[in-house]
Amino acid sequence: MRSLSGIQPSGRLHLGNYFGAVRQFLKLQEEGHECFYFLANYHALTSIQDKRELEEATVHLATGYLALGIDPERSVFFAQSDVPQVTELCWVLNCVCPVSLMEKATSYKDKVAKGLPANMGLFDYPVLQAADIIIYDSNIVPVGADQKQHVEMTRDIAIKFNMTFGEVLVVPEAYIVQEVAVVPGLDGQKMSKSYDNVIEIFQTEQATKKVCARIVTDSTPLEGPKDPEACNVFALLKLLAEPAEAEAVAGKYRAGGYGYGQAKGRLAELINERFAAAREKYAELEKDSDHVRDVLREGGRKAREVAEATMQRVRDACGIVTNR
Repeated sequence: MRSLSGIQPSGRLHLGNYFGAVRQFLKLQEEGHECFYFLANYHALTSIQDKRELEEATVHLATGYLALGIDPERSVFFAQSDVPQVTELCWVLNCVCPVSLMEKATSYKDKVAKGLPANMGLFDYPVLQAADIIIYDSNIVPVGADQKQHVEMTRDIAIKFNMTFGEVLVVPEAYIVQEVAVVPGLDGQKMSKSYDNVIEIFQTEQATKKVCARIVTDSTPLEGPKDPEACNVFALLKLLAEPAEAEAVAGKYRAGGYGYGQAKGRLAELINERFAAAREKYAELEKDSDHVRDVLREGGRKAREVAEATMQRVRDACGIVTNR
């Protein structure tokens, strides 16, 4: 099975990225799927329009993925911008995609409702996303249940193209990852750079302790019993701790005499333990940026070969004449 996933270089990698996506990417890689993982830097232009910020975020994301375990010997790892065929396919798909389908996109409506500027890139985001998926003949797209609509829209667009021009495109399936966690941020909302509520992965141990201390809790005193299921700190701790420890901490919450400060301290320890090796690897890779770029360059070469084969079928089906 060929699996395709991408992530936007929109900031520093954080726990939400890891438990929401990266952990599943590593699992698919270990299971032996033919994995294509890309840095969605064209998508990032919908929200980042600062040259230096986008460049730095892209390099950070590439370095972080490699440090966390993405293996370029087993997965095709590349930057979206190294495959120009994807934007070519995006235009072709735009020409068969109904406007009404784009108007149904919940992610677009949600972002506009939160006050983000409504540019055409944001509106047309699902078509470029469809091109990303379709161009590599992807069979499955791993997503959480809340992201299923993106794959359904891709399927709709691919089916519309095939109805118009013949059976040319592979129609992908959503691979619903049951264990995808909605990771709460410091304020209890979903962890996101947009809300400035993240716990970064590649920061110092001391910085991790400081940011964990900022997690919002209620005002129950130390001696009072607490509900672990209503606590942001416990929700994060449960993702990192062994089940036996999580159960023991939940018991301490309910019994009273266990403070939120203690839970925050243990959470910081668990984060620092989990990512210690990745942080060391990141520091090594950061000193060898040429290696990181070489990995992306080779991944881009492999991705372009697959993408060009798809585009040759698409051009032939549409009657697009090229004179190369």
